[in-house]
Amino acid sequence: MSQLAKLSPIAELIHRAFKNEQFAQGASLFLRLHPADQADVFEILNEENRSQLLRHLDIPTTADLFDELEDQETAEAAEFISLERLGDVLDEMDPDQAADLLGDLSPEIARLALTEMDEPEDVLPLLEYPDETAGGRMTTAFLCLHPQTTTAEAIEYLREANPDTDVPYYLFVSDETEHLVGVLGLRELVIADPQTTVDEVMDRDVIKVSAMADQEEAARLMTHYDLTVLPVTDAIDQLVGVITHDDILDVIEDEATEDIYRLASVADTDLEPESAVVEQIKGRLPWLLLNTATALFAAWIISMFEDLFVKVAVLAFFQSVVAGQGGSAASQNVAMIVRSLALGKIETKRVWAILLRQLWIGLLQGIIIGVIIGLGVGIWQGNPYLGIVLGLALVGNMLVAGIVGTLLPLAFQYIGQDPAMTSSVLVTAATDALGFLIFLSLAKMFLPLIIQYLPY
Repeated sequence: MSQLAKLSPIAELIHRAFKNEQFAQGASLFLRLHPADQADVFEILNEENRSQLLRHLDIPTTADLFDELEDQETAEAAEFISLERLGDVLDEMDPDQAADLLGDLSPEIARLALTEMDEPEDVLPLLEYPDETAGGRMTTAFLCLHPQTTTAEAIEYLREANPDTDVPYYLFVSDETEHLVGVLGLRELVIADPQTTVDEVMDRDVIKVSAMADQEEAARLMTHYDLTVLPVTDAIDQLVGVITHDDILDVIEDEATEDIYRLASVADTDLEPESAVVEQIKGRLPWLLLNTATALFAAWIISMFEDLFVKVAVLAFFQSVVAGQGGSAASQNVAMIVRSLALGKIETKRVWAILLRQLWIGLLQGIIIGVIIGLGVGIWQGNPYLGIVLGLALVGNMLVAGIVGTLLPLAFQYIGQDPAMTSSVLVTAATDALGFLIFLSLAKMFLPLIIQYLPY
């Protein structure tokens, strides 16, 4: 049973309680849930129930709920509460989540909400960075020490700071100019001699990321070095925030969703099966229109060989085999290249070596498939030259697939676009058009030999 199926009965009980004006009972049912489950139940409830529920939750619970909701859902939920209450909730939220919420509100509402906050200074620096950057993902909730602080003083600082449970117990070290110079784990701090200074036990080799770096770069660093927290620095290497493991999981999920949607030719990565009809049309129709144009181009190529089909109608049966195999092989290449680019595993100097390898693989796969299908069709149709044409066309289009599936995502990466945009539409356009051209050109060359074995 899915998690939503398990939570639906609870949402129904809350709905009934509110319908009977038993608001305290409905809120009590909601409060028994884990914050992550509260977010799922909140999504199930209708707008009226959401509004009623938010009126009966305290500020910390509302903040925890907002931290768990998706960005758009949080912005919609914020409309149900007053500006004064919204300011209190923003103060209670994690700074990075509060900044995301303010960025999703209208500029006027965001400005008014900021004036209602008691501690906007934790959030304001985060609003300077675009959402898709490391700075847009970081939080200002981190612990920082001076190099000459003793470990005893550092432990006392920890006691006084009393950090939230979701703040990673890594202490970063910065000098008088706030430049990041080291990092210190809680274990090293506790076992060190009380009079030892921080700079004696800290690790000076700090893995960090620039605030303006893409969020994918932050995800790569945290994954590669197995980090639970990643410091973020500005242009002059001053520590401005940290990215925590839970935030980077969101990045990985978002990037994976984006790649899957792009590969499937869906432009809007926020679309869900239940999204509004207009939103789904806007996110899906443009690529379908492009697909229509490329299909017409392939049809135009076929039309150039109209007289060939009149003489050998059986060719129409097998042209889709060539195009289909080429499209599948190219899609395999695209998936591998996009994944490798996302993980930073492809270097510029290795591009030609990768292309040659994929051409070699395409040739081998083409020969194997070409021989199998060529022999099968030759025996089936009693026409060996038709089998030869089909086999050679498959070899040719598998080579095309190797080139297209490798170079298209690399080209998009080179011009600064998402490699996943080389989706099935563009790949299919190339392999279909060139596949038809190769197959029909070979058929025209072998036409006198093919005709000899025709029964008519």
